[in-house]
Amino acid sequence: MSEDSKESSLRNLKVVLAYDGSDYSGWQVQPELETIQGSLALAIGRLTGEKVLPQGSGRTDAGVHALAQVATFATRSSIPVGNWQKALNDILPPAIRVLDVQEVETDFHARKSARKKTYRYRIYRAGVCPPFLARYVWHFPYPLDEETMTEAAAVVVGEHDFTSFAAVDEEKRDEEVVAVHAQNGVESGKNVTVDECKRTTAGSTNVRTVYSSAWVREGDEFTYKVSGSGFLHHMVRNLVGTFLLVGKGTLRMQDIGTILEARNRSAAGATAPASGLYLVSVEY
Repeated sequence: MSEDSKESSLRNLKVVLAYDGSDYSGWQVQPELETIQGSLALAIGRLTGEKVLPQGSGRTDAGVHALAQVATFATRSSIPVGNWQKALNDILPPAIRVLDVQEVETDFHARKSARKKTYRYRIYRAGVCPPFLARYVWHFPYPLDEETMTEAAAVVVGEHDFTSFAAVDEEKRDEEVVAVHAQNGVESGKNVTVDECKRTTAGSTNVRTVYSSAWVREGDEFTYKVSGSGFLHHMVRNLVGTFLLVGKGTLRMQDIGTILEARNRSAAGATAPASGLYLVSVEY
C-alpha cells in the first residue's frame, strides 16, 4: 500500500463520554494509576490493536466528574462509526460511559478546537447528606450568606488574570507543559525535550474570559455554574473556596476584585474538594 493510501485511511474520531471520577486519578494517564484517559486508550487498543492516546478537552483532576468530556484520536480501523459506542461501552468499566462517537475533520482536536467550557460545582446544604450523594457533592451544612455569594460570583465575569485562583504547583505545571508539547511534537513527527517544552510556554498567560458565573439554590443544593474560554488548574475549585469565605463573612464581596488584582494564590481561599466538581459541556 502506498503512503498516500495509508494516509487516506486515517480517520479522526470524536468521542463524548461521561464518567464518575471518584475512584480515578484524574483524566491524564499516569504510571500504575487508574485514569480515564488510560482506560479509554486500553479499550480502543483492545478493539483495534492500535496504540493510541486519546486527547481530552482538558485534564480533570482526581475525583472530578464529567457529564460530557470530549476526546479525539486517530485510527486506521475500519469499524463503522455507528458501532464504536456499544463496542467501547462493552469494554470500559461502568463508571465510564461513551455517549456519542463521530468522525470529524482531521484538523479537529478536542483541546485545541475548544471555544467554551462549562463547569458545575454542587454543595449539599442539609444537615445530613444521603450516603448515595456523598461522593458527588461537598457537604457543607454550616451557615452561609448565599445571597452575598451570588452577588460575588458576578465579579469574576469578563476577561481577567486569574493567577490568584490558579494552583501553585510547579511539578503539576511542568507535567502539563511536557505532556502537551511532547504530544504536539509526536503529532508533528519531532522529538521535543523537556527544556524545549518549558521554553515554548514561557510566555503563557493566566488571562481567561469568564462568560457567566452564578450560584443557584436547588432544593438542598447550592450550585455554582461557570462558563468560560478556558480554566486554569484548580481554578473553579479555588473560586468556590473563595466564594465560601464570602458566604461565611470572612471576606467581603468587594474583596473578590482585590484578590483578582493581587495575582497571588495566597490571597484567595482554599481549594474546594474535588467531589463536587463536574465538567458539564465543551463547545466548539
